[in-house]
Amino acid sequence: MSVHSSAPRLILASASPRRRELIARLGVAPDAIEAADIDETPAPREVPRDYARRMAREKALAVPSADAFVLAGDTVVACGRRILPKAEDEATARQCLDLLSGRRHRVLSAVALRAPDGTLRERLCETVVRFKPLSREEVDAYIASGEWDGKAGGYAIQGSAEGLIAWISGSHSAVVGLPLFETRALLKSAGFPIA
Repeated sequence: MSVHSSAPRLILASASPRRRELIARLGVAPDAIEAADIDETPAPREVPRDYARRMAREKALAVPSADAFVLAGDTVVACGRRILPKAEDEATARQCLDLLSGRRHRVLSAVALRAPDGTLRERLCETVVRFKPLSREEVDAYIASGEWDGKAGGYAIQGSAEGLIAWISGSHSAVVGLPLFETRALLKSAGFPIA
């Protein structure tokens, strides 16, 4: 008879199909998907780490929840202190790839979980990625693939770009869009049932 006797509900505050696929690897199926509508403009002089954390936190807080857990994430590609944009056009994707060619960059993936009682838990995962030096032909071929569209830093590691990455130090799932180790730890620490 009590609503509290049933399993807790989980809202994924993201429309990203990648985040939905990743959380499924933990055996978790969100009860609802509700993309958070927030201003994602970086604050003046905001460093990438703080920006990623703030975006995840604001997304978790922006989604209304009737006694449900709200899980939100944000992934930022950073070159030094520079936050790279989501590539919305070919020119931006090409600029990102030219900048990342042959050098390391950081991918900061923040996750925030708001519990039904309003408690907010956060984690941040930092992964270092290095692209091989990219030839003009490789950049052209990647641009032609269209995989870059809407991706932070102009690439998707889960696609053909993975063949251009010389090495990665950290979490592959975080670069895709959701750090699974940190997400699982957040859910468990909040009392959400997870194996």
